[in-house]
Amino acid sequence: MDQDRVLATYLIETPHPLEHAAAVIAGEQSSGTFVSVPGETNELKERFGAQVLRIEPLDTVGTPSLPGSKPPRSAGGRIEYRRARVVVSFPLHNFGASLPSLLATVAGNLYELQEVSGLRLVDLELPPAFAERYPGPGFGIDGTRKLAQVHGRPLIGTIVKPSIGLSKEALCKLVRDLASAGLDFIKDDELQADPPYLPLAERVAAVMAEIQRVADATGKKAMYAFNITGDVDHMLRAHDLVKKHGGTCVMININSVGFAALAHVRRHCELPIHGHRANFGAMARHPLLGIGFTAYQKVCRLAGVDHLHVGGFNSKFYETNEEVARSINDCLTPLFGDYRVMPAISSAQWAGSALPIYAATKTIDVVHLAGGGIIAHPGGTAAGVLSMQQGWEAALAGATLEEYARTHPELRAAIEKFGGR
Repeated sequence: MDQDRVLATYLIETPHPLEHAAAVIAGEQSSGTFVSVPGETNELKERFGAQVLRIEPLDTVGTPSLPGSKPPRSAGGRIEYRRARVVVSFPLHNFGASLPSLLATVAGNLYELQEVSGLRLVDLELPPAFAERYPGPGFGIDGTRKLAQVHGRPLIGTIVKPSIGLSKEALCKLVRDLASAGLDFIKDDELQADPPYLPLAERVAAVMAEIQRVADATGKKAMYAFNITGDVDHMLRAHDLVKKHGGTCVMININSVGFAALAHVRRHCELPIHGHRANFGAMARHPLLGIGFTAYQKVCRLAGVDHLHVGGFNSKFYETNEEVARSINDCLTPLFGDYRVMPAISSAQWAGSALPIYAATKTIDVVHLAGGGIIAHPGGTAAGVLSMQQGWEAALAGATLEEYARTHPELRAAIEKFGGR
């Protein structure tokens, strides 16, 4: 790859010839506009214009995926909508190694173009200048494991529920129970940040006192991801507060604060950043609109997350198991050498989820989060944690869930409770 260019891969749908639509995309996001203008010399276009590198035709459909497209005047009565994968090369000197400017270029006004009836950014190839500008994950997989003191298996975690409304006393009791149950990881819900009814400063002090008390008694200190999402100055202060109280993780809703804010916090941060992708469905659920996870997670890694949510197997959300497996593998695929992050798997997970996850990905480098799958276990939270660990033991041993459950009562109870879901 040319070290002075960015390659963006798109899935497009258009009623125009593919070559024309691709040229419009390249021109719109570089030196061109809908009509030639003074100063748009051949020399300028040669130096600053984006180039269409490849067009891979796919299928043709009879109806547009999105409203608002206009076919060419010569189209006649029957209009066909052609689909293709298109690779566009952008000169780095157009925008420099800047994530905000990168996104304005590769995912800017393209979605409004009348020449396309569908457009999705599916991948990015970035030159080393971005690694020189953005340090990437501060802890990544190895640093997270070291802090959590978990090796040779996934981190087993849960989310504080109810998401909103717990009093300080109720929250402390829940955290005490969760930490005592042997959980590796506990996180705030993305809805819980710095609410007036229980400000973050109070919550951090209270939660960390409980976690430390359990750690003193058991020797195991749960990693707790406090949601510090907010304005930039708030996030910086909140990080310092968590660190001061002995916390080992902070969480940020990436799409709420933006990549530039996330990158700014990363440069200040001395703790792992748990990246939540709330609002990702708005940019990715339609297969011919927005930004796909493969491209999205690369920007998240550059901005500095250490963990990143990927959805869940057989979850309550829209993604298929195949899509979630691809997202897990995306996070684990090296970027600039060591920019790997730990996928966080969540949504309707339980002990039995481990087998299909491992079969599809062959990795243990995940945070496997279960809410009801742990807390609603018939034997209680500690048994729920054990059942999750046993599910992964079965997966790694190549055993079926039923076989392993014969000698592991916690797993057996989980199957009876959640297996018919």
